[in-house]
Amino acid sequence: MFFDPVYFLFVGPALALSLWASFRTKSVFNKYSQVRTLSGLTGAQAAGVLLERAGIADVKIVQARGVLSDHYNPLNKTLALSEPVYGSASVAAVGVACHEAGHAIQHAKHYMPLWLRSALVPTANIGSKLGYWVMLLGLLMMSTFGPAMVYVGAALFSLVLVFQIVTLPVEFDASRRAKVLAFEHGIVTSREQEGVGRVLNAAALTYVAAAVSTLMTLLYFLSRARR
Repeated sequence: MFFDPVYFLFVGPALALSLWASFRTKSVFNKYSQVRTLSGLTGAQAAGVLLERAGIADVKIVQARGVLSDHYNPLNKTLALSEPVYGSASVAAVGVACHEAGHAIQHAKHYMPLWLRSALVPTANIGSKLGYWVMLLGLLMMSTFGPAMVYVGAALFSLVLVFQIVTLPVEFDASRRAKVLAFEHGIVTSREQEGVGRVLNAAALTYVAAAVSTLMTLLYFLSRARR
């Protein structure tokens, strides 16, 4: 089973999409990291402008380690920007920072998909840790338990897929807010807005690829159980 060629028919295309999405994101980010905005605002400053204009004063902007490790934590209202984003005035840095500020704005405006995604985090963590291994064990023990264990694992693994599907509108909306507000508030010009869009669209593709990969893995195990 570990060398089942059917597995690669299911998961292979999804893996290829994930690798391409990751490569595309890094490539586009690196390209627009070399393009400085006319406003000269750094990523941290750009995020601060969006928060201020939205009337948000209780979100802390901090620098985080790593590359593309940027995120917004709704639990402690912290907007963490990675080192290449926090202090850089590039189109890529400003785009990423404004995207994360978009999440903070979603939180302040009680954007329902963001609330739902946060609520799903505990169950998604359980599904990611147990689901795959329960499905795998179920296939190994099909002669004893039949497909029941595989179905239990699939139910757990489906929690990950639900989380990833809910994540998509959250990320797309944050990117939409970033592109519109960065231009409206004079952080980027109309030409730079195009670069921001390319950076954020490439990043959004990684979320799509992750959902596709989870879906195809789930379908593979279900198809094996039914055989």
